[in-house]
Amino acid sequence: MKARGLFVTGTDTGVGKTRVAVALIHALRAQGLRVAPMKPVSAGQEAGELNEDVIALMQAANVAVDVRDVNPYAFAEPVAPHIAAQRAGIRIELPVIAAAYSRLAAAADVVVVEGAGGWRVPLNEGEDMADLAQRLALPIVLVVGMRLGCLNHALLTAESVASRRLPWAGWVGNFIDPAMAQQTANLEALRARLPGPCLGVQRFVSDPVLSADWPQWLTLPEE
Repeated sequence: MKARGLFVTGTDTGVGKTRVAVALIHALRAQGLRVAPMKPVSAGQEAGELNEDVIALMQAANVAVDVRDVNPYAFAEPVAPHIAAQRAGIRIELPVIAAAYSRLAAAADVVVVEGAGGWRVPLNEGEDMADLAQRLALPIVLVVGMRLGCLNHALLTAESVASRRLPWAGWVGNFIDPAMAQQTANLEALRARLPGPCLGVQRFVSDPVLSADWPQWLTLPEE
């Protein structure tokens, strides 16, 4: 797929992918681009309501698109996607997601796609989020949840991205543990070892911050 876009993934669940995706959408909008959001799989919302991540992404975007394309698979239970799908009697199909992505790409200059969970979270019995990223062939933005263990998680994820020969847009460090020891040293280790560039570093904030004011700490990946 040739359309411009970004695929936002993370070292784990709960590391700030939505916050970064929203920031990217606003940064791209500030360049005068029409930006569509996508959350291919969501899990965790009340019956009849949209997932809060999907709402945040759609509120940030400036292209009117069908929510069924933005979020083709939505599950109520906040569990791993393949488990939620199994319990709902549904199989997550990559071609369905790819078709929805194509419709979004046709309506926008850029599509910001936010994955679910971490890089290798399963989607069905044989495919995972990395397979979806490979199918879409978009540059990868890795959100590193800055806490103890993040170096191992980030480097393993980057290694897996490289093994699939996917383009690399950069990484964002998001401090999710205010008590993390040696914060500067950990950042320096990531800067030295990840492919780069570092698109931004966000110090700990108690609020997830999904407002329309995109953070000035985030920079756009280079073309």
